[in-house]
Amino acid sequence: MSVKVSLKDFPFFKDFSDDQLSKLAAIANEENYDAETLLYQAGDVARSLYIVKTGKVALFMSTGMGHNKPPMQVTVDMITKSETMGWSAVVEPFVYTLGARCLDNTNFLAFDAFQLRKLMEEDCGLGYKIMQAVAKVIATRLTHTRIILVGERGLSVLTEY
Repeated sequence: MSVKVSLKDFPFFKDFSDDQLSKLAAIANEENYDAETLLYQAGDVARSLYIVKTGKVALFMSTGMGHNKPPMQVTVDMITKSETMGWSAVVEPFVYTLGARCLDNTNFLAFDAFQLRKLMEEDCGLGYKIMQAVAKVIATRLTHTRIILVGERGLSVLTEY
């Protein structure tokens, strides 16, 4: 199965034309990582946009717990089959905002950030579609973060103001 055909299987690319999918397929690479592999940390230069083909990835942030206490890692989201991560590859300042660690052996389609941004500049229609899809990813991540915040803090704490 060609990469172009497999791109159609992912929700991120559902509104893309065959021509746009061909351009994206030309820069897509398959990458495989073992469970427990740290893909990147918050603050790293965003080198790729990823689509998970198989496996599971935890997106996490480190938070300080006070003076003389080690930072704690908080899982913000779990990324599984057909989901997208690494949107920072196309959003300035092109730095990952969360860390990512494989929880299972994981297979990705990876899009090099530089090549992807170049394609977006050359084909504004494609760039627009990518940014629409990225906006959906960011909105979903924000919703998941809100759910975690409410679950950990309790709705009453959030409404006491």
